[in-house]
Amino acid sequence: MKKLVVAFATTLLLATGAFAQGKKMVADKILGIVGDRIILQSDVTNAIADAARQGQQVPEGAACQILEQALVSKVMMLQAEKDSLEVTEDEVEADLDLRVREFIRAYGTQQALEEIAGKTIYQIKDDARESVKERKLAEAMQRKIMEGVKITPTEVRAFFDRIPKDSLPFYESEYEIGQIVLYPKASRDMELYVIDELNNYKRQIDSRLTTFDQLARRFSEDPGSKERGGQYQINRNEKTWDPAFLAGAFRLKDGQISPVIKSKFGYHIIQMIQRNGDEAIVAHILRIPPVTDVETAASTILLDSVKAQLEAGTITFPIAAGKYTEDEAAKYQGPFITGGRTGSSFVTIDELDKDIVTLLDKIKVGEYSEPQVFTDERGKKGVRIIYLRARTEPHRMNIKDDYDKIAAMALEEKKFGAMDKWLNARIPNYYIMVDDADAQSCPQLQKWISKSTANK
Repeated sequence: MKKLVVAFATTLLLATGAFAQGKKMVADKILGIVGDRIILQSDVTNAIADAARQGQQVPEGAACQILEQALVSKVMMLQAEKDSLEVTEDEVEADLDLRVREFIRAYGTQQALEEIAGKTIYQIKDDARESVKERKLAEAMQRKIMEGVKITPTEVRAFFDRIPKDSLPFYESEYEIGQIVLYPKASRDMELYVIDELNNYKRQIDSRLTTFDQLARRFSEDPGSKERGGQYQINRNEKTWDPAFLAGAFRLKDGQISPVIKSKFGYHIIQMIQRNGDEAIVAHILRIPPVTDVETAASTILLDSVKAQLEAGTITFPIAAGKYTEDEAAKYQGPFITGGRTGSSFVTIDELDKDIVTLLDKIKVGEYSEPQVFTDERGKKGVRIIYLRARTEPHRMNIKDDYDKIAAMALEEKKFGAMDKWLNARIPNYYIMVDDADAQSCPQLQKWISKSTANK
């Protein structure tokens, strides 16, 4: 069996439960049956439509992939029930809450989500509950199947030797880069200036000279909400929100506007639009006190001092980063930049921002850059020094330089082999039907046809 596009298909199947419109896009028909569980045409059609609506790239043959993964998922779910693998209602509810919050964040507000889905939040969750439970049972079964799969050095070597030499991938240079970041603090005079402006906005709204929406669109410095009039859907228990922002928002009554609140992002005024328990729709106006050359110069001088200590060997980079850096990501992943695609501490040049790239030509492995002023993705001005700990040379994949990558690929292949073997043993135990027309157009479903024929 070819490798299944599990992540893509599973995501789409979940989206179907959440976003399928009340009016079916096509007349429904049964595409497949496993045991007493059915797979409908609308499950597949709406899944693809929802993925496109969310901006996901829909691969060629997506319908076949979704249908095959649905068959696999139902076999695994039914076997999980037979094996008494447990998924609690609390786990399902937590998953639903998380998914709904992700969708709300993608569409901006609960109201926007409900309009797109044609359903209330409660209906979305109810419609998706069974599919979420099924998915979690299938995941539990998959973990059970794969948990004992390990890879040995001999197997890694054998996997590598099977790759045709003219098919070995070529790797560009990769860099292991650490950074120590300081964010200069605005002067108190600038902070007071911004606070006064926000208080003035509040007076204008209270006097009905303008609206919160108009001021947010004109003056807010939050690019994520500016065009929506500053609106967000928030949850009191979601840890990604700034605690001061959450506390200030949930002290408000519907329609009320907060006094000026300071968060790690800057200063805000917040309007409570609608609250429902721990969920709320709010709007805010963010202003960031501007940093002058004086504050930037002070941070540059401090980083010059840190660089001198590093070069003298009186402090190590990890200790210096732990002591000085104000980069929030460093709290969770350390001071080295990690690749978005792989999570590795080695990154390709296209994964780095252009300001770091310009520094790489000026430093060698083991060296530190001069302090550099930069602007982060939130528009916040900072100063940083860069440490180039290692750099790989461009090369063809080989067992010496790329053992970890090859081992990960070999382990993945072995896990899917274990899954394939497991499915081949379990499929004959279940009644399976696949719609003939759809199966004929999907080569990967031929195995399911033969098994289903044997079960008829």
